[in-house]
Amino acid sequence: MRATTIHAPFDMRVEDVPEPLVQLPTDAVVRVLRACICGSDLWAYRGESARQPGQRIGHEFLGIVEETGSEVTGVRTGDLVVAPFVWSDGVCDYCREGLTTSCVHGGFWGAVGYDGGQGEAVRVPFADGTLVPLPQDAASDDHLLSALLTLSDVMGTGHHAALGAGVRKGATVAVVGDGAVGLCAVLAAKRLGAERIIALGRHEVRTDIARRFGATDVVAARGEEAVAAVRELTRGQGAHAVVEAVGTEQSMRTAVDIARDGGAIGFVGVPHGSGTGLDLGVMFDRNIALRGGVAPVRTYIPELLPDILDGTIDPSPVFDLTVGLEGVPDGYKAMDERTALKVLVTNG
Repeated sequence: MRATTIHAPFDMRVEDVPEPLVQLPTDAVVRVLRACICGSDLWAYRGESARQPGQRIGHEFLGIVEETGSEVTGVRTGDLVVAPFVWSDGVCDYCREGLTTSCVHGGFWGAVGYDGGQGEAVRVPFADGTLVPLPQDAASDDHLLSALLTLSDVMGTGHHAALGAGVRKGATVAVVGDGAVGLCAVLAAKRLGAERIIALGRHEVRTDIARRFGATDVVAARGEEAVAAVRELTRGQGAHAVVEAVGTEQSMRTAVDIARDGGAIGFVGVPHGSGTGLDLGVMFDRNIALRGGVAPVRTYIPELLPDILDGTIDPSPVFDLTVGLEGVPDGYKAMDERTALKVLVTNG
């Protein structure tokens, strides 16, 4: 089969690799219909996170179950399923508590020795704990497939950020970051009843999507200017709930500075390239809470799925470029150069 591999910084290839097989009775093999490129994939692409030459990549996909192991009971051959970006057994203490990303038997797609989502098929460990069945008729609806694909990561991660920030009905929310996760956090905040949502971003195409998703205000500034603008919009107080969806020192400092005293920051931006910029003394004095981390999206899929199916939320506009599998290297280039927000990968 064909699959995306990474060999060195900026060296992505689509190559022939062995077909995945059921190796354990808890496995399934999924034929990928849709996958995508994540902003976090770019750290490997740029050489900022280590990969072995030839390692697979991609952690967001949905597709059709092609084969199951003898102990798999939750999905059957022919089922349309979505996979969260971490596989999990569904039965360990962490999974039972909803923290599937800490599963004692879990792992990430594209880890050494495992398939990545940006390929024609994937071996799925612990299929019953990992895969979520989708309505079969969605397989023929391109628009719905795109929306459902966001459940594998970005929509669930945006929801996790909103929960971490304590978004509630009537709250004022500020979202730092105009990438796909930040935009999905805007959508999640709107879904949770936020009254005012301030999106911080400088790219008009992206902030237009933010407004479509429910942002009431846009701040196109960074650093001290952004802090001053948010303070002006909030009578000097700041936002009750702040989402940090970038992961840089500057973005975290901005998040702290625009948070209202007694508020909370939900952070889901993967930290990279610097310290966190956190001053615990400031957070202590102002009673600012910090919650977030790797989103246990498997836990959130059953909650978010019905709202996508009935059209209450539609995260699909985060995909602004579509490529076939052979075009994945071009997709990485487009995202790296910021000519694409998030790239959708189609397999037939």
